[in-house]
Amino acid sequence: MTSVPTDVQHAAATIDIVAAVVFDAGGRVLVVRKQGSETFIQPGGKYEPGEAPLVALARELQEELGVTLVAESAVALGRFEAWAVHETGHRVRADVYLVGVTGTPRAQAEIAELAWVPLRPPHGVRLAPLSADHILPAAANAVAATQTS
Repeated sequence: MTSVPTDVQHAAATIDIVAAVVFDAGGRVLVVRKQGSETFIQPGGKYEPGEAPLVALARELQEELGVTLVAESAVALGRFEAWAVHETGHRVRADVYLVGVTGTPRAQAEIAELAWVPLRPPHGVRLAPLSADHILPAAANAVAATQTS
């Protein structure tokens, strides 16, 4: 992996998004692949102007997967940043939530494929750096913390 000088990282435009970590009954995590991409990402997307994080996330989950966010289930996991996989030369900064949903996720809108992957590597699919290096490790730590408390 090539490192990028700090001054270049700070010069890159940053795209703010909201993303979800959704578990199935077996403890696997839902990831999605956009049409025209080989890389899987967390479900979610860009904010509309003035939109609150959970409102944006509920809208994105409904549009992309046809599921309803269970608002009272949402737990903030954190804010994470990495190089974007779909917008070359940009960084992506995600507000991430562990959430429950109602309904059966299905690929729609710009989503080509869904996958349920293990929380810890190997994941079995190509994951975006934001998911592989930041979101899923943070989710694993959050799950471990609830199991030991």
